[in-house]
Amino acid sequence: MNSTKIAALALMFLAGASSAMAQNAPVSRPELVRVRYMVNDVPASVAFYNAKLGFKIDFQSGPYFAALSRGGVQLLLSPTKGPGGASQPMPNGDKPVPGGWNRLVLNTPDLPGEVDRLKKAGVRFRNDIVYGVGGNEILLDDPSGNVVELFQPTYDVTAR
Repeated sequence: MNSTKIAALALMFLAGASSAMAQNAPVSRPELVRVRYMVNDVPASVAFYNAKLGFKIDFQSGPYFAALSRGGVQLLLSPTKGPGGASQPMPNGDKPVPGGWNRLVLNTPDLPGEVDRLKKAGVRFRNDIVYGVGGNEILLDDPSGNVVELFQPTYDVTAR
């Protein structure tokens, strides 16, 4: 390994270590379901999920990685380019990209109120509220184009 690569790795380690110490929280908690989203800008995505959707920041390593949690879900944010394993291309050359139709589903007790709040905050929605048999939903985009579904069940989710 040449000295330039070693220096770059040392700088990334120091940046990550200072961020990790600032957050003081574990990246992984076994009781959480973990979902990874590829994002174009980790800090912008952290700000979005924290300020607009109420996620708690568990850990952040500058622009290279973040772990946030809400309820029993831990959201892992990785950049499309960078030193982490999630950013690396596949053997066939395919590169990780944000977007698609897989999504986080966040329950809300007041879907119209939450939609109104988020629209006022500048969040972009893909559709209008869809009224379904088991609940109502709407899709929004995070800053990188990943889909998040807000869902309000029409049944009692605690009655089981």
